[in-house]
Amino acid sequence: MQKRLIRKLDLELVLSQVKPHPSPKPSLEQYTIPTDVAAKMLYIAAYIYDDIIGKMVLDLGCGTGRLALGAAFLGAKKVVGVDIDKSAVMTALENSKRMELRKKVQWVVTDIDAVKGNFDTVLQNPPFGVQKRGADRKFIKKALETGKVVYSLHKSSNTKKDLIKKLRAKGKSIVQTHPSPFLQWFIEKHGGRIRDVYSMVMGIPYMFSFHKRKKHEFIVDLYIIERKANAHGN
Repeated sequence: MQKRLIRKLDLELVLSQVKPHPSPKPSLEQYTIPTDVAAKMLYIAAYIYDDIIGKMVLDLGCGTGRLALGAAFLGAKKVVGVDIDKSAVMTALENSKRMELRKKVQWVVTDIDAVKGNFDTVLQNPPFGVQKRGADRKFIKKALETGKVVYSLHKSSNTKKDLIKKLRAKGKSIVQTHPSPFLQWFIEKHGGRIRDVYSMVMGIPYMFSFHKRKKHEFIVDLYIIERKANAHGN
């Protein structure tokens, strides 16, 4: 178990070793979570809310394993990474072997509908619903069924350029914000309660033929959600 405080820069260095998907599919919105965003997400979960070290962690839609491997590196008791894409999971497996974290993570190829169990913490970077509207809702529901606390990334409805400038400013790479009214309603409907929401800038490089720029930057919101005590019989 990792007990000493890991510097965020050192965490980013470890996460940068995770190889991306060899042939990502646009229909599944398979964008590897950027190293800096993953590091911020994991750092908040581990050191602000104490939801990683010594915990049972599930990474839903794990892709090539960046969040799962980061949680294992930080000292999670056990990590399970789940993805429907076999190629992504095989890449995650290779990443875990190369990073000497193979024994700390269990990889599973399946649709998230088949996932059962009880975890302390769920990490997820679900599809934003660009290709399939509402694709992230399935992930929220499953996360609340399986986890006590959920860390979930969602594309923000806030597109103001001044906020992006604020987030780029020194010491302001992440700011607290208000939840989307719809997501707040949806989360509460399915047994969750929003603890906090943080905004940050995410950059996606040119990956598919329909991309028009070398890099697209936009705001994402990190939702930290607690499952209500009486939800799902708990």
